[in-house]
Amino acid sequence: MLKGQMMDRPLLVSSLIDYAAEVHATSPIVTATVEGTIHRQTYAETRARVVRLANALLRLGVKPGDRIATMAWNTHRHFELYFAISGIGAVCHTINPRLFPEQMTYIVNHAQDTMLFLDTTFVPLVEKLKSSFTPIRTYVALTDRAHMPAGEPIRGLLCYEELLADGAPDIVWPDLDENTACALCYTSGTTGDPKGALYSHRSNLLHTFFVLAAAQGSFMPTRPILPVVPMFHANAWGLPFLVTLTGAPFVMPGPKLDGVSLFDLMDKEKVWGGWGVPTVWLGLLDEMKKRGRKPESLSRILTGGSAIARATLATYERDYGIDIVHGWGMTEMSPVGTVTQMTPEERTLPFEEQMDIKSRQGRRMYGVEMKIVDAEGNRLPHDGASQGELYVRGAAVISGYYGNEAATRAAFDKDGWFGTGDVATITPDGWLVLVDRTKDLVKSGGEWISSIDVENVAIGCPGVANAAVIAVPHPKWTERPLLVVVKAPGADPSKEQILAHVAAKLAKWQVPDDVVFVDSLPLTATGKISKKDLRIAFAEHRLSAQ
Repeated sequence: MLKGQMMDRPLLVSSLIDYAAEVHATSPIVTATVEGTIHRQTYAETRARVVRLANALLRLGVKPGDRIATMAWNTHRHFELYFAISGIGAVCHTINPRLFPEQMTYIVNHAQDTMLFLDTTFVPLVEKLKSSFTPIRTYVALTDRAHMPAGEPIRGLLCYEELLADGAPDIVWPDLDENTACALCYTSGTTGDPKGALYSHRSNLLHTFFVLAAAQGSFMPTRPILPVVPMFHANAWGLPFLVTLTGAPFVMPGPKLDGVSLFDLMDKEKVWGGWGVPTVWLGLLDEMKKRGRKPESLSRILTGGSAIARATLATYERDYGIDIVHGWGMTEMSPVGTVTQMTPEERTLPFEEQMDIKSRQGRRMYGVEMKIVDAEGNRLPHDGASQGELYVRGAAVISGYYGNEAATRAAFDKDGWFGTGDVATITPDGWLVLVDRTKDLVKSGGEWISSIDVENVAIGCPGVANAAVIAVPHPKWTERPLLVVVKAPGADPSKEQILAHVAAKLAKWQVPDDVVFVDSLPLTATGKISKKDLRIAFAEHRLSAQ
C-alpha cells in the first residue's frame, strides 16, 4: 500500500481555543450569569482564562484520564471548563442536574469523577448528595468570592475565580493522541441506568467539521447564536466547539430558559440563531404572540431532541419569518446525525410543500451512514415507504458504552452498526422520516400507529397548545392511542372537536379512542415529553371494548 507523505498532527480540542484566540480574538462571548449580571469577554480573553484554569487543575493534581464533572448552566465559566479539562488530557463529564438523584449518584460513581465544578444554583442539591458521591475529592463553586455560598454547605468548597487567579498564565498543551478521551456524556436513562458515551478529541473535531459541512451557512453563521440546549445535554449538540472554530458571537442564557427571559436576551443581544428542543420554542412562541413580534434579529432556529410539530414549524416560518432547521441525533452520535438540507428546487416549492419537507428529520451529514432493517435484521430499501429500525455508523458514533459491556452487546449488530431504537423510513433522495421510537409505537391489532403522526395533527387543532399520544390497553385491539392535551391559554376545545380535527386528516384506525386534558406535560431531563411518566399516570385508564 502506497501511503501519502503527510504530517501526522493530532486533532485536539485545545487547538480550537488557540485558533479562536488568534483568528477571532475580539469576537464576544456573552453570558446571562447565575449572579444576575451580563458578562462579556472575547475569545482571546477566554483563552487566557482557560490557560490559567488548566494550570490550576494541574496544580490540584489532575492527571490524564481523570474524569472531572460539571453541574452547570450555559455560562462562560462552563465554556472554559470544556477546553481546560480536555486540553490537559482529562475528561470533561457534564452531569444533567435534572436527573433523579439516584441517577446522578449512579453516574458520578460509575464515571469515578474526582472533582465537581458546580453553579451555586446546585449547591443545595449537591449538599444532599455529596455523601453518596464517593469518588469526588474536590468541589469548586463557579462564582467569585463575593457570591460564594454563606457558611460552609460543602466542606472545603473552592472558589472558581480564585482558582483561576492562582493559575499560571502560560501553557504548552500536551501533544495528545487524538483518540484520547476528552468528554463523557450519559444518556438520560429513560430505560434502565444511564449509559456513558465517551468521546475522543478526534470524534469531537470530526463532528464539528461534519456539522459545518452540513450547515452550508444555513444554521451556523458568524452572527450571534444562542444555545438553549444545555451544555450538560450532549455537549450542547457540539455548539461550543462549532462557535470556537467559526468565531461566532456566543450568547449564553445561564439558568433562565423561560420564554420571557429568552426573548429579552435575544432581543438585547441581537441573536441571529438559536438551538434547542421543541418545548423551549413553544415557550418562546407564546411570548412572541403576546408581544406581537419576534426578537429583532432572530432568523434561524435549529430544533432537535424530538420532532417539532408541523403546526409550530409553520407558525414560526409563516407568521414571523424565522427559518426552522430540523435535526436528529443521539448522545451516542456526538450527537448530530441529520439536519434539514433543502435543494434550491425544494426551496421554490409552495409553502405547504416546503413545510411537509421540513417536518422530516433532515438528510444525513457527511460522516454518518444510515440503514433501516426489519425484525430479522435484513436491510430494507430507501424507498420512502419501507419502515424499519434505524441503524447508524460513522467516525463520531460510539463503538461501545463506557464501562457497560451488556449495553454494548445489546446496541450493536454483528456488523458493528449502532441500533438507535427509532423506527424510520428513508426516501430515495436521502430524507430521514422518523415514524416513532420503537417503545412509543401503538400496536393496535395488526396495525402500527405512529404517535408522532397523531401528535402533529392534534397540535394543529385550534385551541391545542401541546399534545402527546401514548398506548393504553384495549380489550379488543390490545392497545389503542390515548391523546393527552394541554389547552392553549384562553381556549377551551372539546374532546369531540379535537377528535373531529384528527379524523379529518388521518385514517379512522389512527384516530385516538379518547382525549384527556392536563395542565402540562411531564418533561424528561433533556426537555422532551416524558412518555414514560404519561404511561405511569394513565396506567389505569380504561377504554371501551368497541
